[in-house]
Amino acid sequence: MTDPIHRIAMWSGPRNLSTAMMRAFSSRPDCAVSDEPFYAAYLAATGIIHPMNDAVLASQPQDPQRVAADMLGPVPGGKAVWYQKHMAHHMIEGFPLDWMDGVTNVFLLRRPERVLASYAQKREDVTLRDIGFAEQADLFDRVADRLGHAPPVIEAEDVRRDPRRALTALCAAIDLPFTDAMLSWRQGQHPDDGVWAPHWYGAIFASTGFAPPEKTTTTLPDHLQAIADQARPFYERMAAHKS
Repeated sequence: MTDPIHRIAMWSGPRNLSTAMMRAFSSRPDCAVSDEPFYAAYLAATGIIHPMNDAVLASQPQDPQRVAADMLGPVPGGKAVWYQKHMAHHMIEGFPLDWMDGVTNVFLLRRPERVLASYAQKREDVTLRDIGFAEQADLFDRVADRLGHAPPVIEAEDVRRDPRRALTALCAAIDLPFTDAMLSWRQGQHPDDGVWAPHWYGAIFASTGFAPPEKTTTTLPDHLQAIADQARPFYERMAAHKS
């Protein structure tokens, strides 16, 4: 029997317009959203220390098997659409991936230089793994191999340049009707935000819609530029399939 719920797993990395996209989908009256459900499991398994670490660990299940089962379980609020915001780098070795076969997988990209410039403002220590490009590309390949074709790929810059056009195309690609409700949201923290929101989501708290494209050129310190150069082949591999 076909699952009547439309489950959307949006795969991205940090500082990648992912929270604004979550806002867009949460503005739909038919849609529930989940904010990085594997975050606590990732921190528990790796021992990596992030801002608000203890609060994150206490806020979510730490068993990745349970989280994976939850992603295919009842939808919060009984909604017909479930938007799941996922960070690709959270899916470390040993975490289940078979649940991905039961959702519609979409890949959200942003140029590595932009990601790193934003990330470094919130967390000083950063590695290639922290921004998730390699892991995102691996997940992309896994989904493409199963489908026999590339899954939907959307670029943050394209969304910011023309939100209506980009979201209309995305909704068409995942067989979901577009609605103008996705173009705006109310300011402030939302109930569905993770407990980490006060540290990371300051810009989105102040927003009511997608910001216009950035006009300035990004210049990174040498150590961050080196990471951007490592990330670029993974970015380009996925960006080649943008619709």
